[in-house]
Amino acid sequence: MLPIALTIAGSDPSGGAGLQADLKTFHQHSVYGTSVVTLLTVQNTRGVTRVETLAVDLVAQQLEALLSDLPPAAAKSGALGNAAMVEWLAAAAKSFTFPLVVDPVMISKHGHPLLDHSARSALISQLLPVTTLLTPNTHEAAALTGRTVETLAEARDAARALAQLGPQHVLVKGGHLEGDPVDVLISGAQLTEFRAPRIESRHTHGTGCTLSSAITAQLALGRPMPEAIDRAKTWLTEALRTAPGLGHGVGPVNHFVTVR
Repeated sequence: MLPIALTIAGSDPSGGAGLQADLKTFHQHSVYGTSVVTLLTVQNTRGVTRVETLAVDLVAQQLEALLSDLPPAAAKSGALGNAAMVEWLAAAAKSFTFPLVVDPVMISKHGHPLLDHSARSALISQLLPVTTLLTPNTHEAAALTGRTVETLAEARDAARALAQLGPQHVLVKGGHLEGDPVDVLISGAQLTEFRAPRIESRHTHGTGCTLSSAITAQLALGRPMPEAIDRAKTWLTEALRTAPGLGHGVGPVNHFVTVR
């Protein structure tokens, strides 16, 4: 049967990030994509002007409808908006029989907050213990650990610290580090690093969403975690390199790239 992947995330009407980017990525990786909408944004490649988080009961009903009819082989979460949404997902995830990838989206590429401050403690205390893979960038890792994360050594330390909070795996993404990006994966006592050439481009909108959804798709296909990450990162590097240059601001990556 065709594997199903689920995204629990916010909507980006420009299509470069959020659940729209997730669904495009799922499709390109040959899995059937489903979505639960957590919040709505008003945005384009130039910026975000409004964010409205949906009622938790409405979001919960979306998930219940999907799980009863189209259960996923893997799921990811993106922007959750507030503490009530984080607490709801943490409670729901306790009964998940499939891996959950958590992309702790705190701020948009344009600097607009997508997770309020009160939700951070709920994310740390309730969601991380039921997370299969956590995928923060260095800024998010710093916010979650209270540490400075500006070097590769600090990224390794942050990944280890986050792993102590409960996730089975932690991937600290190194796109904001100096030099070529290095992503650091902690799986138990095992540390693995994923390296790629830096692509000089202003069209980086939705890279975090796209990477986490590519990993989710690979997990839905049955890949083990390191291989899923490696395949997803290789694909994203090419998507960055061939970005179509859409919009007048920070444009999207190329979601049409062939998965190899």
